[in-house]
Amino acid sequence: MDSKSGREWLTPARWLLRVTAALLVFGSVLSTTDLNQWWIRIWDFPRLQILVAMVLIAAALWKLDRAWRPWLPLALAGFAVWQFYRVFPYTPLATTEVSRVAPDETSATACFTALTLNVLQDNRQYARTADLIRGLDPDIVLLMETDQAWADAMAPTLANYPGRIDRPLDNTYGIMFASRLPMDNASIQDLAQKDTPSVLATLAVGGHRFRMIALHPRPPMPKQDTEERDAEIIMAAKQSQDLAMPVLAIGDFNDVAWSDTTRLFKDIGGFLDPRIGRGTYATFPSGMVWLGWPLDHLFATEEFLLADLRVGDSVGSDHRPVIARLCLDPDAAVGRNEKAKAPDAEDEEEAGEVMEEFEEDTAKDRIEGEEG
Repeated sequence: MDSKSGREWLTPARWLLRVTAALLVFGSVLSTTDLNQWWIRIWDFPRLQILVAMVLIAAALWKLDRAWRPWLPLALAGFAVWQFYRVFPYTPLATTEVSRVAPDETSATACFTALTLNVLQDNRQYARTADLIRGLDPDIVLLMETDQAWADAMAPTLANYPGRIDRPLDNTYGIMFASRLPMDNASIQDLAQKDTPSVLATLAVGGHRFRMIALHPRPPMPKQDTEERDAEIIMAAKQSQDLAMPVLAIGDFNDVAWSDTTRLFKDIGGFLDPRIGRGTYATFPSGMVWLGWPLDHLFATEEFLLADLRVGDSVGSDHRPVIARLCLDPDAAVGRNEKAKAPDAEDEEEAGEVMEEFEEDTAKDRIEGEEG
């Protein structure tokens, strides 16, 4: 085989690298916009994967493609730096927002364990989730995508939780919440979209009351843009903003930790993220979390300290569970946690735009429904 025929693969390889590089740059540019179309917003999700791909492709182009060197490899490297900037807070290189507390640093009565899990409605391995709950024995449990079959299957396991509230649905947005902590003022509300319930409840631990907000908005997908999802997330943040007590927000937000919507949720609601400075804690897809995304969240206001945070093993769902042990100790938290960022005028304006777009989309859907 002569050298020419042995290098015939280089031309298609170069073009494959060029096209892939252009697609990654195009997607990265799209993700900087505030457009709500599903095919744009999905570029928010794989930033870490895009970062790795850009670095590898830039190195390959530099070696193999003299015709487009140095401009295309340098452009890729520049966008890779920008992608790293977006995910950097979710690396151990960043400063943590929520301090870790040792067992002897706070009262045990101020601490509680929370379990959140999207069970996957079509997953019928009920025993694995029941075993997880019994083995972990959490103080609060949030289950999502629960239909009536899931509600029936979990009833015996959750029977020893005095506080329970649920709405089984067969549309993959059913929800169940159970609490061993004292609970009052609990309700299930459709914040932004019909049959997409959220749970709101007041709980108590260690002599302190706090508000719990559990969300599971709908994801970006064909025929489903993000106006409703973003509005539901911002509505929850506004509820936290208006409360004069600590707040815990949990659930499958169908959004990644580094998105603009999640950043705005944190700012408006006064939340801290215990994953910052520690890792991504990816939960989806459960079979490849090393390639996955952090869709299942836990945010807390600055009165909480962190004793433990981890992603659990798969129980048959496409999501993995999030397990956290938190301590509500406002006195101990003072000076240890980062101060939550107060929303500025730009944040409030951005939140207003989210709600305005949601209202316009809702009005449009109502008109189309009446005409149909």
